[in-house]
Amino acid sequence: MNAGYGIAGSVNVTGDEVKKLDVLSNALVINMLQSSYSTCVLVSEENKDAIITAKDRRGKYVVCFDPLDGSPNIDCLASIGTIFAIYRKATEDEPSEKDALQPGRSIVAAGYALYGSATLVALSTGQGVDLFMLDPALGEFVLVEKDVKIKKKGKIYSLNEGYAKYFDAATAEYVQKKKFPEV
Repeated sequence: MNAGYGIAGSVNVTGDEVKKLDVLSNALVINMLQSSYSTCVLVSEENKDAIITAKDRRGKYVVCFDPLDGSPNIDCLASIGTIFAIYRKATEDEPSEKDALQPGRSIVAAGYALYGSATLVALSTGQGVDLFMLDPALGEFVLVEKDVKIKKKGKIYSLNEGYAKYFDAATAEYVQKKKFPEV
């Protein structure tokens, strides 16, 4: 049994095996968000139910997040990250899980942080996507690329095919054509 850094001994709401760093990162993100006095509802991949911020710390934002996406990559030292979407609370009702059930067009900010050889944050507030890199010397994130776009055609094929057997026919066909393009 791996008692060191790996498995925490449970499964999260999406069926993933929970690692100790999942538990730690979830607690850290929840604490940081609630301590900001700007959130009222938090929805985490690691929690079955929505987390309601205490009345004396409540703000107007609903944050949905995966605190440590890609945690199976921990064991092989590959990149991992944090994914998030932020909504503004849309009603005057007492905060509840319903506040997170808003359409994607209502998102006020979304992005991800990628932890690897460097720490990168991709952030959109509805006006494109900007990339920020952590500068350890400054202890701050510095804008490194503004209004990022996906190229029409790239030179790299990269896809996690771990769930390929569950792809629907259209997705499987698309992946096959990208994997083995006709020249």
